[in-house]
Amino acid sequence: MAPATEHAPIDWITTVLFSATFAVAAIGVPLYGWGVGYSAASWVWFAVFLVATGLSITAGYHRLWAHRTYEAHWSVRLAFMLFGAMAIQNSIYVWAAGHRPHHRFVDDEHQDPYSARRGLWFSHMGWMLRHHRSGEPDFRYVRDLERDPIVMFQHRHYVPIVLAMNILLPTVVGVSSGDLWGTLLLAGVLRLVINHHVTFFINSLAHYWGKQPYTDENSARDNPVLALLTYGEGYHNFHHSFAHDYRNGFCWWQWDPSKWLIRVMSYVGLARKLRVTPAVVIERARLDMQFKRTLQRMAQKSAADDRLALLRERIAREYEAFTATVAEWSAVQEARMAATRERVVEQLERVDLKAYAREIEARLRAQRRRVALLAP
Repeated sequence: MAPATEHAPIDWITTVLFSATFAVAAIGVPLYGWGVGYSAASWVWFAVFLVATGLSITAGYHRLWAHRTYEAHWSVRLAFMLFGAMAIQNSIYVWAAGHRPHHRFVDDEHQDPYSARRGLWFSHMGWMLRHHRSGEPDFRYVRDLERDPIVMFQHRHYVPIVLAMNILLPTVVGVSSGDLWGTLLLAGVLRLVINHHVTFFINSLAHYWGKQPYTDENSARDNPVLALLTYGEGYHNFHHSFAHDYRNGFCWWQWDPSKWLIRVMSYVGLARKLRVTPAVVIERARLDMQFKRTLQRMAQKSAADDRLALLRERIAREYEAFTATVAEWSAVQEARMAATRERVVEQLERVDLKAYAREIEARLRAQRRRVALLAP
């Protein structure tokens, strides 16, 4: 049955959870604030739990476990496990079992659990409100996570952990701060609703709103506004192009607190083996998209335009230079990977590959600027 005509049964657990928490956040929270008011401590705990749960999803569930972009100390994994459960987005094991097929089959209406092609509402949260076949987790994709005892402990004891983190912990801090109900409403319910929709924005808005500087082969977009709201996850076109990079905002100035947290943890020995996409590969993708868009705009120009032939010739020369540079870099990389004999290894060791990579990157960046000037 095609997704468009699929009549999946309602998932009453998620439907009731999302409806009830949203109603309390939208009605109960402001009414209590108007009639009683909130203490400063309840707002502090709201902020602390909001950031802790948000980063546990982005730096933990997503970049650590779903994509294995780095390795983390057991204490970090434990903290991410606990506060990730507090976000109530299912266990790490189930979350990753749904997210990895999303990347493998992105935009496929039958196999992508939250395909953007099925509509903004569906990709935001509609996919969780019914038992769609495309939303069933496929645990074949997460066999590696079964070797992580923290992941499997959380999966086996998910409900008690969720209850402890969402009821017991806010109750304890609320009583200790002298504002039980204010803390439960702010740090409990309102924080949870914000957690949910911030994550859901990545599956929905980040596939509709923004730019595609690296690829247009899928619907993912880069959007700095969404990055501000989602702890750096808004650079989604980059992420779908280089999913195994621990960064989403790869430029130093791009807002990505998840990236900064992971990097700081690596400085103090809490994270290691951070995976990074070579800058040359990133520049190649950006320039390739630039050529593609330039040619598309040229195709829309009138054939009678006298400058069009000259422009096509200059673009062709630039593209030849681009392919030559890429071929040169690929040849070095292939030789490096194929270096099995000591003699070849010694030869390669005499070459400063980092310096060579920087040179190639600079050449591609300069060419990208030239192509931008040529764009009609």
